[in-house]
Amino acid sequence: MAHVLSGFMNITDRLRFIFGPATRLDTDSPVVHKHDEFEQASDEDLSHFEVETDSQGHHYAVRREDLT
Repeated sequence: MAHVLSGFMNITDRLRFIFGPATRLDTDSPVVHKHDEFEQASDEDLSHFEVETDSQGHHYAVRREDLT
């Protein structure tokens, strides 16, 4: 087991040398999402659907036009 852990630590040391140390951010700060054109187009496409849940807890999408 110690050999596996030693090998893992060697790999992470090499990766840290290549990519730099891991970033330590403030975990209490909110995540900022940057909306690009692709994400806005996806949001527009998905806005035509409503998520429904059946009695067994399964989720599925229904077109809003079909709900009326």
